[in-house]
Amino acid sequence: MLSGKHILLIIGGGIAAYKSLELIRRLQDRGARVTPVLTKAGEEFVTPLSVSALAGAPVHRDLFDLTSEAEMGHIQLSRSADLVVVAPATADLMAKMAQGMANDLASTLLLATDTPVLLAPAMNVRMWQHPATQRNLAQLIADGIQLVGPNEGGMACGEFGPGRLAEPEQILTAIEAQFEAGPLAGKRILVTSGPTHEPIDPVRYIANRSSGTQGTALARALRSLGAQVVFITGPASVRPPEGVEVVPVETAREMEAAVRAALPADAAVFAAAVADWRVTSASDKKLKKTQGGIPTLSFAENPDILKTVSALPEGRPGLVVGFAAETNDVIENATAKRLRKGCDWIVANDVSPATGIMGGAENAVTLITEEGAESWPKMGKDAVAQALAKKIATVLTSRNTAS
Repeated sequence: MLSGKHILLIIGGGIAAYKSLELIRRLQDRGARVTPVLTKAGEEFVTPLSVSALAGAPVHRDLFDLTSEAEMGHIQLSRSADLVVVAPATADLMAKMAQGMANDLASTLLLATDTPVLLAPAMNVRMWQHPATQRNLAQLIADGIQLVGPNEGGMACGEFGPGRLAEPEQILTAIEAQFEAGPLAGKRILVTSGPTHEPIDPVRYIANRSSGTQGTALARALRSLGAQVVFITGPASVRPPEGVEVVPVETAREMEAAVRAALPADAAVFAAAVADWRVTSASDKKLKKTQGGIPTLSFAENPDILKTVSALPEGRPGLVVGFAAETNDVIENATAKRLRKGCDWIVANDVSPATGIMGGAENAVTLITEEGAESWPKMGKDAVAQALAKKIATVLTSRNTAS
C-alpha cells in the first residue's frame, strides 16, 4: 500500500523521538520513501546521523540553508510528499501550527504545505490536558489535520496518563489509512464506547457490565472504510482499535466534555453504556463500616450526552446514532427513545442476562429509523459493526452525491 509513497517525516523534540527511528524503518519496509526533517529540539534526542542513515537521505534541519533555499527548498519540501507526518508532535509544534507561526523549518513547511498532515502528539499529561493545548487541538482538527494518539500510560517524567506517543505500528496503520480508498475517506466520525465509572469513594464506583466490544468493533469497521475516527472510551475490558484517535475517560461528565471537544464531526455514534446517575458527594476517603449503620448515598442525574448532541443548534453531526440496551419491550422502548432523544437512528438490543449479549461476543440488534424497525439476525459483534458501518457510509456518501 505504501510502495512508492513519499512521506515527509518531521521529528519534534521529546524523549519519544527515539520511536521515529523505528517508524522510518517500518515505512521503508513497506516500500515508502522517507524525507526526514529534524527540529532543533529533536536533535537533543536523536542525532542527524542516525536519522539520515536509517532514511537513506539527507536530514533537513535549517530554514536558511543557502543551497536549498536558492531553489525555494522549503516550498518544494512541503509539497513534494504524498503525506506529511509529525512524530512526535510536541505542544510547541501544535501551538505554532494552530496559530500559523513559521519561525523554523518545520513550522514553515507545515504552513506552506498543500499536502495532508498527520500528527502523532507526545507530551507530558498536564501539557496535553492544558486548556491551551486542547484549544490548539480543536483548531487543528477544524483545519482538517488528522491525528493518531496520544496513548495513555507511564511517561519518562514519572507521571501517568494520556500523552504518550502512539507506537510505531499504530502510526504506520494511521499512515496506511490515509491512502485507503474507502467510501468514508475524508469523513470524521465520533464513536463512544465502554462503560463509565462513577466514584463512590477512591475504591468503589457505580458501573455496568459493558465490555466495550461493540463500540470497539464499530470504530474499527468505520476506520476500515476510510473514516477518521475519534474513539472516546470509558474503562473498557477490550483494547481500543489501532489507527484511530483514542480519548480515554472515566465518568459520564468526562465523556460529555470529550464529546464536545471532538466536535464537529460528520457522524456520531453513541455506543457507550453511560451511567444514568452519579453520587453527588463522592468521598475522598474509603467509606468504613461504622456502628451508625449503612451510609446513605445521594444521587444526581448525569448529563444526557445523546440528547444534548442531537439538539445542538449549530455543529450537530449530520447523522447521530444512539444505542438502546433494553431488557423488555425492546422495539417499543427503543422507538420511544429515538423520539425522546432526537437522534436519527437507534440501535436496540436485548441485554437480558439470558441473552449473554452484555459483555459477550455476539449481538442481535434492531435498527430503529424514521422509516421503522429493521431487525438483524444474531451475529458476531464484528459483523454487526461492519453492517452498521456500511449503512452509515451509504447515508453519508448519498448526501454528498445529492449536494
